[in-house]
This record gives sequence, structure tokens and C-alpha cells, in this order.
Amino acid sequence: MKSALEIKPDISYKSAGKFEETRFEKIHIEIFKGSIDASVIVAQEIAQLIRSKQEKNKSCVLGLATGSSPIKVYEELVRMHREEGLSFSNVITFNLDEYYPMTKENNQSYHYFMHEHLFNHIDIKSENINIPDGTVAIEEINQYCIDYEMNIKNAGGLDFQLLGIGRTGHVGFNEPGSHINSGTRIITLDHITRVDASSAFNGIDNVPKRAITMGVSTIMRSKRIVLMAWGQNKADIIKRTVQGDISSEIPATFLQNHPNATFVLDQSAASELTRFKTPWLVGECLWTPELKSKAIVWLCQKTKQSILKLTDRDYNNNGMSDLLAQEGSAYDMNINMFNILQHTITGWPGGKPNTDDSFRPERANPAKKRIILFSPHPDDDVISMGGTFSKLIKQGHDVHVVYQTSGNIAVSDDEALKFAEVASDFIGNEKSDINFKSVIEFLNNKSEIQIDSLEVRKLKGLIRRRESYGATRYIGLKDENTHFLDLPFYETGQVKKNPLGPEDIAIVKNIIAKIKPHQVFAAGDLADPHGTHEVCLNAIFAALKELKPEPYMDDCWLWLYRGAWHEWDIHEIDMAVPLSPSEVLLKRHAILHHQSQKDRVMFQGNDSREFWVRAEDRNKNTAILYDELGLAEYEAIEAFKRFDY
Repeated sequence: MKSALEIKPDISYKSAGKFEETRFEKIHIEIFKGSIDASVIVAQEIAQLIRSKQEKNKSCVLGLATGSSPIKVYEELVRMHREEGLSFSNVITFNLDEYYPMTKENNQSYHYFMHEHLFNHIDIKSENINIPDGTVAIEEINQYCIDYEMNIKNAGGLDFQLLGIGRTGHVGFNEPGSHINSGTRIITLDHITRVDASSAFNGIDNVPKRAITMGVSTIMRSKRIVLMAWGQNKADIIKRTVQGDISSEIPATFLQNHPNATFVLDQSAASELTRFKTPWLVGECLWTPELKSKAIVWLCQKTKQSILKLTDRDYNNNGMSDLLAQEGSAYDMNINMFNILQHTITGWPGGKPNTDDSFRPERANPAKKRIILFSPHPDDDVISMGGTFSKLIKQGHDVHVVYQTSGNIAVSDDEALKFAEVASDFIGNEKSDINFKSVIEFLNNKSEIQIDSLEVRKLKGLIRRRESYGATRYIGLKDENTHFLDLPFYETGQVKKNPLGPEDIAIVKNIIAKIKPHQVFAAGDLADPHGTHEVCLNAIFAALKELKPEPYMDDCWLWLYRGAWHEWDIHEIDMAVPLSPSEVLLKRHAILHHQSQKDRVMFQGNDSREFWVRAEDRNKNTAILYDELGLAEYEAIEAFKRFDY
């Protein structure tokens, strides 16, 4: 059994030596392809610690975190308890934090979270569970926090502290400005922290403004610390924490001084580290075609020059002398890179008929293709590739849009109430499958911790469905080519979803088998803060894998688009579809058919712009990048990456 300290990092680029590779990093890091494998390793280290303490007849004191990062760790610990006999009878736990005020029964409380994900499924003694109490009277909080610290000390101190990290660089709820000597206390939450939590609370107005948290000094006294971070949206703060100076403005940087701390990351969270982002600045590189493309695009942006203007001196002065020596001359290298990017651009995303396709991203044949456009939510299709969607229809392809989830939780109660009242006024209750009177009564009396009733969820799903029809009709798609899967994993009525199951995969498999597509477009945007995109993509991967033996799959290509949170980097793009001003406007109007998602987006992540603004800005910025590299100037570009499944 290996601890996180013993696992070799799984990285894309290797420089000359370990020291050179990590010389910008001030904290020990282990990097994995994905969060699942990483979580299993962390859980194994915790289990090993528990067992070693049991052998010595000692208590094992764990500091535990909440949020999305440790969920898979807790799942693995529960599995080991059930299947391998791992006992928690000697374990004492102290949680990092809790919202204030917050009742234990509230499904947004960390008390609820910990019991749902871990404590209800293991043999830990209830008296050994310590979670900050969000119901303590305000005048008693100071003494309560002192007592919490004393309880940790009396237990022998924290043997192991599990951490996540927020976009502000907080650990626990130690927000920017937290002092290294801070202890357990009540704290005011940063606005960004509250924005990030707003989706779970159905809006920022419902997010508590304060919390009780362990202090930085409490965390730093832990004998062992493992901080986990997953996904692209954590990449920037990880880089600042690991490679920046120690500062109270990023409290996680204090961990640079801990003697036994490890950051466990997936590749997305590690992507901004220098050894990944610009490995040529670290040491010698293995110059793969992808790395060459990445480096040349970076060099253009750094020197503010187009590709064909780069000189030998530009390469030599920016850490790429070995690449220049390998390739021979800047001139030949520039021409080759220019041609690679030029060949990604096409106005025929389904392939141009009767044309030599040797240097085109898509095949010329068959001239008319069957195409599935998978959309995780009922608006990702037009947000992410509305212009390409329109071109495919206009160019005569048999296009099918497939909405994988109902998207019902993204409809606000106010919006649902409005539709229920209109429907009730117009047709009454007797003529409808939905009892609008009961829906209105439910919504008017709904508590903040209550999950929507089935009828409310059905209404919210119908709102999203009819908005989707409005958008696809506007694009030019026939109603019979619009499909709604309502995958079961999503239908929980709350932000937390069920794991992907065989039924979900079977539903996706059936629609692919029915259409027998030549092209599949799917959302490859794993920066989605709530994970729905990732689950939906995994369902597609699993279905395609099962269908691969079928003869028609030999002609099926998979193209990945990015969603509202992140765009492909230029060097990653295999197909760039330019949009005219009128196509940009058409795309905007299609997005605006999703009225329930306009003005007050419930799940917008860390970007306050509306989805249509985000999409337009992103597409225009991609076009600007191509222009600055010396290629043709377009109004906007939608980007895709081909994936070999």
C-alpha cells in the first residue's frame, strides 16, 4: 500500500530532472490523471494510518473537510469499511468548519454532509464526532471556539488533516487576511466564497455570511496535511499557492512552511503550474507536436507577434533554443505551424462535399451525415456551438440534438410559480396532468431546506423543454429531431446528483444505436462546477465503448466542444468554425429563447455574465487570437477538439 508521498506523478511533460521540473514549486505535489484514482490513494493513506494506530492501541485523530473535493475519499473509506473490515472505532474526527447560523438538519449544513457521506455508513462512535455547531448563541461563540481548540489538544492533536481549497485561497474558511496565528473563530465569508456556494443555496441571498472555522495555526499544528484540488477552476489558485510568496491574502500559502504537507491534484488543477504551462522555461523538453504548437502560440502571445514574424532570436531568448536547434530554423518551423492552424479553420463542420479533404478537419464523405449533438443541459447546445449547429442544418445534414438532463433544478421557484399561475388561470387544474393549485401552494410555502415536489420538478423540466424547442426551431431544426433523455442520475431534485448508473448509459446507448451517427458532438467542458458535464460525457464514453464493435461505429467521429466555463487553448483546437456577424446574432437570439436562464442564472459558477454574453465574448476572443497569430480575421470562432474514443 502506497501513501500519496510514494506515488509517482502522472504528468505529460518531463524536464531534465526532478529538481529542475519542480524548482518553481514550494510545496510537495503529486499529480494524477483524474480525481478518482487520486482519491483512492488518499483514502488508502488514511486507512493505513487508522490501522497503524489500532495496532498500537491508540486513537487516530482526523481533521476532515467538506465540499466536492473529499467526496470520493469518503466513498472509498466507506467501501473499505464494508468490504475490507476497516474499523473506525478508534477514530476521533474534527471538522474544519460550519456555516453560521446553520441548523444540523439543514441539508446544506456540514453536519448533514458528513453524516450523509461518511458517518452514517461506518462504525465511528458518535461521541468521537466533532463538527462546529452553527446554532451556538452569538454571545457564547468565543468560549465555544476556545473549547473546540482544547478538545483537539486533549485528543492529542490532529494526526492527519484533509483539506480542499477555495478560489480565494482559503483553507477551511480562513479567508484572505487570516493570520498565521489564528485559531478557531467566527469569520465573515468572502464574497467570492459565497458566490461559489450560491448554487447549493439556490441563490447568493440564501448563503450565510459567516462561518465558524478552525484557524490557520490549528491546521498548521497537524502532523500530516493533504490538500486536494480537482478541475480547471482550481488551476489558477493552485499555481499562486504553490509558486507564489507566502501571504495572508492567500492563506493556503502558509502551508509552504508545513514540514509534511502534500497537494494531491488532477491534471486540470495542475495545468497552470510552470512545469505544465511552459515546461520549456523549466528545463529541456521532449518536443511532441502538441508541445511545439503550445510553445509557438505562447511565444507569439509573449512577443506580440504573428507566427510568421518570429525570429531565431525570439526562440533563443525565451527558453526554446533546443527546439530551434532540433528544427533547424525559425522560418521552417513558423511555416509549418501556420499551416497546421490554417488547416483547422473550416466553414463546413460536417465536411465539404466533392473536395479534397486531405488538409481539412472533417471528411468530405458521406456528403450528408447523420449527426448527434449531445447537450448536458437544455441550453449547452446553442451556448457552446449555436453557430455550428445552424451551419450543419443549413448544409443539409441530418442533425439531432439530444438533451441529456431535464435541467429542472436550474429553474428558480419564482419562474416556476409564474408559469403555474398562468397555467392555472388559463386551464384550471382539471384538464392538466399537473395540479397547478398544489404547485402554487407548495412554492408559496416552501422552506429553504425543502426539496421540490415531483410535480414542481416536472413543471420546471417542462419549462426547460419548451424553451429548448423554441431555440431549436429558431435554429431551423425539426421537432422530431429534438430528443430529451431525462437521465435518471440527475433527477434528485437537488444539486447533489446520483452516480452514473447502468440505466443512464443504456439510455445514451439506445439513442446512438437508433441514429447511427457519422458525427457526435459532446460537451468536453469539465470545468463545469457541479460535475453534470463530466457525468454526461462519461455516459457517452461508456455508451460508445459498448457500441464500438458495431460496423457503423467505424465511421463515427467524436468532436468535443467546451461549455460556458472554459475554451480550448489554441494548440488544442482541431476544428475552428468561423461565424459571420449575422450568425453571431442568430446564436444570441437562440440562447435568449432560454428565458428562465436569463438575468438571474442559478448555476453560473464564478462568472457573473449571462451565458449569451460569455459565449459571444469567448467566440470573439478566439477569433482575435487567430487574427493575432496572423491568420484570417473573423467575427467569431467556435472551437472543437477531436477525441479518439
